[in-house]
Amino acid sequence: MTAVFGGLDRAGLELGPGLNLIEAPNEGGKSTWCAFWRAMLYGIDTRDRDRKGHLADKNRFQPWSGAPMEGELTLEWQGREITLRRGLRGNAPFGSFSAVYAGTEEAVPGLSASVCGEMLTGVGQEVFLRSAFLGGGNLAVTAAPELERRIAALVTTGQEDVSFSQGMERLRAWKNRRQVNRSTGEIPRLEGELARTEESLARIEELSARIAQLEGERAELEGRWEEGRQQARQEFDRRLAQAQKEYQRAQGQAEALESGPALPSQEELRGAQGELQYLRVLEEELRQGTAALGEAEEEVRRAEAAREDEHFSGLTGEEAAVRAAEEAAGWQEAVREGERAKKWGRLSLVLALLAAAGWQLTARLLEGPAALPWGLAGAAVLLLVLSLWSFRRERGSRELARSLLARYGVDTPEELTALARDYQARCQTAEKAAHKVEVIRAAVVERQIKREDVRSALLNFVHQFAPEARDMYGCSAALSRALCQDRDLALARQRAREGRRRLEDLSVQAPPLGVSEEVRERLEGVNARLNQARGALRNMGDPAALAAQREQLEEALAQRRLELEALNLAMDALTQANTRLQERFSPELNALTGEYLARLTGDRYQSVSLTRELEGFVRTREEVLPRSVLCLSRGTADQLYLAVRLAVCRLCLPERPPIVLDDALTAFDDRRLTLALELLRELAEEQQIILFTCQRREGESLAGVPGVMRIRL
Repeated sequence: MTAVFGGLDRAGLELGPGLNLIEAPNEGGKSTWCAFWRAMLYGIDTRDRDRKGHLADKNRFQPWSGAPMEGELTLEWQGREITLRRGLRGNAPFGSFSAVYAGTEEAVPGLSASVCGEMLTGVGQEVFLRSAFLGGGNLAVTAAPELERRIAALVTTGQEDVSFSQGMERLRAWKNRRQVNRSTGEIPRLEGELARTEESLARIEELSARIAQLEGERAELEGRWEEGRQQARQEFDRRLAQAQKEYQRAQGQAEALESGPALPSQEELRGAQGELQYLRVLEEELRQGTAALGEAEEEVRRAEAAREDEHFSGLTGEEAAVRAAEEAAGWQEAVREGERAKKWGRLSLVLALLAAAGWQLTARLLEGPAALPWGLAGAAVLLLVLSLWSFRRERGSRELARSLLARYGVDTPEELTALARDYQARCQTAEKAAHKVEVIRAAVVERQIKREDVRSALLNFVHQFAPEARDMYGCSAALSRALCQDRDLALARQRAREGRRRLEDLSVQAPPLGVSEEVRERLEGVNARLNQARGALRNMGDPAALAAQREQLEEALAQRRLELEALNLAMDALTQANTRLQERFSPELNALTGEYLARLTGDRYQSVSLTRELEGFVRTREEVLPRSVLCLSRGTADQLYLAVRLAVCRLCLPERPPIVLDDALTAFDDRRLTLALELLRELAEEQQIILFTCQRREGESLAGVPGVMRIRL
């Protein structure tokens, strides 16, 4: 084999007859070679698609190198070597195929891409995958119609076209043509047609009753139609007279407006209206100014009252400040004078005491009258008198200073200055209030003059076209009328034109039918529904024909129901027969499978029985009842299914194709692995066996055994 397939890039594998042991680690290409062998025989299903948990072979084995998928297989068939080639055709992997005799380009007759696998192996792909191809380590065998026919042929008949599943499938197809889950099939179709026919007949009866009802309703509405025509004629005459009256009134209004006095231009009128608005603004300003003047005068009165002061009455603020400064200066002068007198009095007293002391001392020293001591005595007296006079002057200065401040009720010159400043501030507030009154009064007088001027000018302007106006309200009304007169005249003319047009339209109109909107709509609706009902009744067909069709459908439905019952009975009978046949299903296959299983398990299991679904049951020598494969360990279950596959290959594959096993013995223990290899080596004497493994146990067990070809990938 030479392959450009998956991870194999022009890789080659040459096998020998008998047992071939191919050893390779995981990801060594074992499963890829197995898939390549199957694809070369049966091709690749290009319709398969990727889905969750499954990758289509065309994508799974796309060459990793990016090269097209292709391969070549050389084998011996019917005594000659032939070469199979598959490659890319268009976008289909392995779409091209050729089969030639090796060493030549002579085509092998009858060997095409579609029948290659079946001709070489003797079976179709589904039997091959369930017998001679143990890929991916999965040994379980599932039922298939072709495999079931081949096994059934082993019983007695020798006919490979006998299959319970195919017979049941044909009966089920016949049953499905009659009914499938109460939704599709001939019976639901007939039931639907019968229901529609009965519905049509019921609909015909309903439409007939509906037509009779609508005809009576139409007759009633037509009577009301005629009655409404008379009332409409009277209403038409009234509307015509009303239109004539409205036209005359609108025409009179337009003529009255056209014959009125001439008016100033719109610009002049809008200017006068602006002056009127300005007059309103002046009125508002006068109102606000008068209120402000009263508030200012009240503020002046409050300021004058606050200005009154008992200490500075009749003085201005500046005069009060000057007087306070003078009084403070006088106080300071009196205080300074008292301090000087106090100093002289103290000095005179000290000198007097010194003179007296000197007089006494001198008198004692001289012990008699003398001029100098008496002079000292006189000086002492004079100085004492001067001291007394100075102290009296000091008291007078203090009294003068106290009287200056007491006059204003303060104790310090600063307080007197603060009084003067407070009086000065009150004087300034009163002066500001008086000035504010004068300003507001002047503004009020100015607004009064402007108001009178504007009022006089407005009256003179308005009297040109409205001499009856006497005040501003009259002026405003006259201006509004004058401004609107053009619009009123245009509206009056428009109403006159519309009135004339309406009168002319009514004059040429024919009297209305006089049907109310409700009656008209109802009559139209009744006629429409009546026409629809009659049309629907015509479309329903002939009632007699529908009745005959209903009878035919009822007969056909009864027949199909009888057939469905018969098919159910046939399927039940076939199922019962199959149940009885299962007890004796392929004794030859059961016997050979039991023989192989006994060899694989060291004679532990002696008896094997298989159902038509190829579910296995085994029994030991000691057991009375057989056990299902579901009760066995994984290794024993794999040994049972290996025995089944080997037996199927021996009994059902006459061409003896190579048996491929991919990691099929991994769950076997060492003892049963040895037993399995012995069985495979014996079978390999008649049939080529290809065993792929990732373990060393098979190689160790077959080491030195003749007739075994070992290959390492």
